Amino acid sequence: MPKHIGIAAVTSEGAALCYRTICQEGDAGTGYAHPEVTLHTFPLSNYMSAIESEDWPTVGRLLLESAGKLARVGAAFAICPDNTAHQGLNLVRGQSPIPWLHIAEEIASLAAERGYRKVGLLGTRWLMEGPVYPTVLSARSIACEIPENGVRRQISDLIMGELVCGRFTASAREYFQQAIQVFEHSGCEAVILGCTEIPLLIRAEDSVLPVLDSTRTLARAALREAAA
Repeated sequence: MPKHIGIAAVTSEGAALCYRTICQEGDAGTGYAHPEVTLHTFPLSNYMSAIESEDWPTVGRLLLESAGKLARVGAAFAICPDNTAHQGLNLVRGQSPIPWLHIAEEIASLAAERGYRKVGLLGTRWLMEGPVYPTVLSARSIACEIPENGVRRQISDLIMGELVCGRFTASAREYFQQAIQVFEHSGCEAVILGCTEIPLLIRAEDSVLPVLDSTRTLARAALREAAA
């Protein structure tokens, strides 16, 4: 029997895409015999009050509470389809009652497998300016570039004001595409879609660079772990 997957959700759109990918790509894509999945989430406001004040221990505590609930209903391991929250997860991962797959570690593995040596990173300002991706990428000798400050702020505002709310506009897509073009001009070989809602806005055909889809990559890693 496949292992029971636990999803510790933060935002609804990213978690829904992750859950949908697990169900649709499980059992060779039939969507019928995917692994057992349980999803738990606190109100997003609980997370955002901590994230906005950069109170990462509280973010970690919320994830740890989710892990406890998931463990009690039988989940064998947990995933969090939210890149920004991993700055809190890194503080509590060792205290968890069940193991976690780490979204940035999965993306770093994929980037290394594809031979990339320099990648661009898009996500919330807390993610782009934080240690989650630089730490795991540098361990694999992969350079990580982020947009300049004004672009970081605008991308973060679009994520939190539109994408997280399920709004995917042509103007937002164009802005993200322009940021990716800057990465291309600076020698990046791929772009990390480091917010789990970005793959709902930017598809592979929308980008001048190969995309590293953090949401679907995490979901596929969960399917592999469930089958192991």
